[in-house]
Amino acid sequence: MYLCAIELINVMKKLILSLFVACLALTANAEDGHQLWLRFQPVNKAKVITPKQTPVINTAQKELETYYQGESVTLKLDASLPDGDGFSIETKGGNTTITAYQESGLLYGAYTLLRQQAIDPVANYKVHSDPAFTLRLLNHWDNPDGSIERGYAGESIFEWFILDEQLIKEYARANASIGINGSVLNNVNASPKMLTTEYLKEVKKIADILRPYNIKVYLSINFASPMALKETKTADPLDKSVVKWWQKKAKEIYKLIPDFGGFLVKANSEGQPGPGDYHRTHAEGANMLADALKPYKGIVMWRCFVYGANHKGEDRVKQAVSEFKPLDGQFRDNVILQTKNGPLDFQPREPYSPVFDQIKQTPNMVELQITQEYLGQSRHLVYLAPMWKEFFQYVSPYSMKGIAGVANIGKDRNWCGHHFSQANWYAYGRLAWNPTLTSKDIANEWLQLTFTKEPGFLAVMSKIMLDSREACVNYMMPLGLHHIFKFDHHYGPEPNGFIARYPLEWCPVYYHKANQDSVGFNRSSTGTNATSQYRPEIGKIYDDINTCPENLLLWFHRVPWNYRMKDGSTLWESLQYHYNKGVTWTEDAYNVWHNKMRHYVDQQRWQEVDQRMEHQVQNAREWRDVCLKYFGGFAEKSTTTK
Repeated sequence: MYLCAIELINVMKKLILSLFVACLALTANAEDGHQLWLRFQPVNKAKVITPKQTPVINTAQKELETYYQGESVTLKLDASLPDGDGFSIETKGGNTTITAYQESGLLYGAYTLLRQQAIDPVANYKVHSDPAFTLRLLNHWDNPDGSIERGYAGESIFEWFILDEQLIKEYARANASIGINGSVLNNVNASPKMLTTEYLKEVKKIADILRPYNIKVYLSINFASPMALKETKTADPLDKSVVKWWQKKAKEIYKLIPDFGGFLVKANSEGQPGPGDYHRTHAEGANMLADALKPYKGIVMWRCFVYGANHKGEDRVKQAVSEFKPLDGQFRDNVILQTKNGPLDFQPREPYSPVFDQIKQTPNMVELQITQEYLGQSRHLVYLAPMWKEFFQYVSPYSMKGIAGVANIGKDRNWCGHHFSQANWYAYGRLAWNPTLTSKDIANEWLQLTFTKEPGFLAVMSKIMLDSREACVNYMMPLGLHHIFKFDHHYGPEPNGFIARYPLEWCPVYYHKANQDSVGFNRSSTGTNATSQYRPEIGKIYDDINTCPENLLLWFHRVPWNYRMKDGSTLWESLQYHYNKGVTWTEDAYNVWHNKMRHYVDQQRWQEVDQRMEHQVQNAREWRDVCLKYFGGFAEKSTTTK
């Protein structure tokens, strides 16, 4: 009896010890994703020769000395090259030369060399690369209190007056590694206090951290700031006291931050103040700010996301063109119009915005949304590169001066909430530099840099990533359905949404107009004629129900439930097919991750992704069930045929 007890105790001790060792192993293998795609291992080997010592060149030098596995790198400035951030790399054996016109090019060349080394090291490597966009910005919708509008990864990394300088440095390094060269630090729904001296001193601290990584800071501004701060009696852009206030404020900013980039402005949109409050035009408002920034080479990015008050009864997707086309050519040369990729509001699928066809004399830049406000937020695995590539099929990057991405970054240890949401930050930067890259190439790059180079993992997960956006469209809003989300937070379906106290254009029923006869929004020449805003060859395709792409059918046309699709099914049958297909994809993707990817990935990241993907399945089913029940209530009563 006594010996049995001793043996039992010894067995228990061994069991506890083995569990303890297992826990230690798991802890040692724990991975929170904080390193992003920057998993270079220090080798401290390379000798780096530099043309001079500057903060940016010193950053490139330090990165190469720490992580490059070759023998030597020569950084060379060449004034005969075209002006810009471009670079050339030539490697022979272990010796490399990076040549650029600007020191920024040396930095981007250094990160390109390290990326190439991590993915596919080759003895002889030669490349030349120039960015498609001069301005490659992140727009943070961060508020002074630490909250983030449409943020799904914790609070803001910019903690005013208690800045975590190491975290901001890590943020700068990640951005520089993918070519991003500017950060708008605060929400477009801007607080006037961002322009007070106490906040500007904090902005200076951030600018000082970002500068060695060739990143300029910008601020979103509240157009009525001088009046809101009680320093003028009006915000009228033609009032002399207002003009003087902005000139004085610009001087203060540039004294603190000599390379400050400029202002981003949301004006006369969704309750924000603007020049229209004083019967002035957007051009008059933008030009007043542009004149204040001009002596310092600053720019004004004026958002075209304007709809509502002055356009009662007009189709919302037409209002930006109506607002800005008459003003084309009236803006100062340091004003850029910033327009969302689609004419509505970052939907899972939209046609491109016709602003890019109609604005000819004023520089444009496109605004993309990296944070997944309408694409499952940071709870769904949805890779956005295919959506952005779709936009670039219609709008040439070389017709625009810049690109802006609404950031998905927060204080979560993995930065983005969902580990796979990091891929969208990465893909944005890579496409901002080179929009000819394929979605597949970027996905494979990111997977190798972030997880593993194992072929079995790459083949499966790159396919899941590439299919994920179309699957999201299928289980949310296929065939051109749009804006049928739950009110305000935009998570989950609410196709019956209607709130009497709000304008119709904020309500889902306005966009699908479903009844027992048909569904969809007639934007053809027989409806709101939104198709006329596109260049003729595209507008003609969209205008004809027979040539309109079926994935935008209900965006541009009102269609009977029994309308025959190209595959012979009815519209209602096709909707059912797409919703079910989207759900099936989420179930299959989750099963693959859950059952086959575990041995490729560390325990922590595998489990966190697993939990998110399991939730994605549940939410996709909710979308399908709610939408099919709602639309089925109309479709199954339909007697219309074609």
